[in-house]
Amino acid sequence: MSVAPTQPLSLTIQRATRATPVPRAALLRRAAQAASQRPGEVTLRVVGEAEGRRLNRDYRGKDYATNVLSFAYDDAPAVCGDLVLCAPVLQREAAEQGKSLEAHYAHLVVHGLLHLQGYDHEDEDDAVRMEQIERRIVMELGYSDPYPGEPV
Repeated sequence: MSVAPTQPLSLTIQRATRATPVPRAALLRRAAQAASQRPGEVTLRVVGEAEGRRLNRDYRGKDYATNVLSFAYDDAPAVCGDLVLCAPVLQREAAEQGKSLEAHYAHLVVHGLLHLQGYDHEDEDDAVRMEQIERRIVMELGYSDPYPGEPV
């Protein structure tokens, strides 16, 4: 199934780790385009555990590597920011959740792009709204529901 991008998005991909497998750039671009609701410029950086941990500690005050970090630089009208995906964390989570690595990357690229566009999951209503959008996009990309077992 093919998903047409909603808006053009300039995406730069940086791979700062070779420690774990990372899906092809085409998959990352496709997921980012599918989640893009307006034009913009985004850098997607795939990092190792040490850089992921440092960024999470320095910018969020949490001393561990997390799966995705989003840094929005502008709010309108274009989306502008950075996404950081921590490859070892994504690999572990995909295995723990019984998902393919490609499906998990696609989901977290979508998740991060939505954050860059102002979506969040800080309260219940916002979380439900964001998850519904994520589910729709990820399933349109041809992957399974990223939140199986949770109410729709």
